[in-house]
Amino acid sequence: MRVTLNGEPQDLPDGLTVLGLLRHLKLDSERVAVERNAAVVKKARHADERLSDGDVLEVVTFVGGG
Repeated sequence: MRVTLNGEPQDLPDGLTVLGLLRHLKLDSERVAVERNAAVVKKARHADERLSDGDVLEVVTFVGGG
């Protein structure tokens, strides 16, 4: 499937969930926020929220420090 991820076209395996996307990208699901088609996907929905061809996704990684 083809999506737009952080402003860039990206080909992904079909049938991914948000959690599957984060694993595919090797990101820690506890340290990110995900927006799908201009709506924030709550962490509780990451395992259930299926991606679709044409989705527009924004993934933001939280970085600690001081």
